[in-house]
Amino acid sequence: MFIYLDESGDLGFDFTKKKTSKKFVITLLVCYSAAVRKEFRKAVSRTLKNKLNRTKNKSRHVAELKGTNTTLEIKNYLFRNIVSNDWAIYALALNKRRVNSDLRSKTGKKKLYNFLSRFLLEKLPLSNVARNVELVVDKSKNKAETKDFNQYLTNQLEALLPLNTALYISHLSSIESAELQAADVFSWGIFRKYENDDKLWYDVFKDKIKFKTEYLE
Repeated sequence: MFIYLDESGDLGFDFTKKKTSKKFVITLLVCYSAAVRKEFRKAVSRTLKNKLNRTKNKSRHVAELKGTNTTLEIKNYLFRNIVSNDWAIYALALNKRRVNSDLRSKTGKKKLYNFLSRFLLEKLPLSNVARNVELVVDKSKNKAETKDFNQYLTNQLEALLPLNTALYISHLSSIESAELQAADVFSWGIFRKYENDDKLWYDVFKDKIKFKTEYLE
């Protein structure tokens, strides 16, 4: 099983600022086989080549796919290029206004992020995994935070995995992982639904969502 974790929105709590989001979304793109993982890589590469880098103007070369700056047409093109059914989306939207004050501090936000990630990962059918689980997280943490995140998830999820099955966690930038780029595109759609009631892109892929919840609704 290959899992790609991305998020949309922010974990800021100063709601007087216009850029502070009301929701914070964590999205898991789950590939149940190496074949579908390869298909996602091809779909992202094809989308970049055929939709974003068609011109010969090298100064405008787009290196990665992002949900925020691609049109619905481009998102639809990506989705059409994924023909396998061997994948799913899991998502959590946090209602930030209901978060306790002790979890709004710098340390508290780290604990909150780790907890929400674990909560969502526990919804996956981890007990049915035949081989190892590979979790790829969009790189955003410093060395200490990464260590805490990895240790916390390993300790919490180990009991859910079959014997002789390991959990491997890596942190990559989105430009290093086409699958993270795809996760970002889906996460953006889920965020737009909960943040702005914009379901235009969400409605295209909603049938692939295996689990979703609004936490602290």
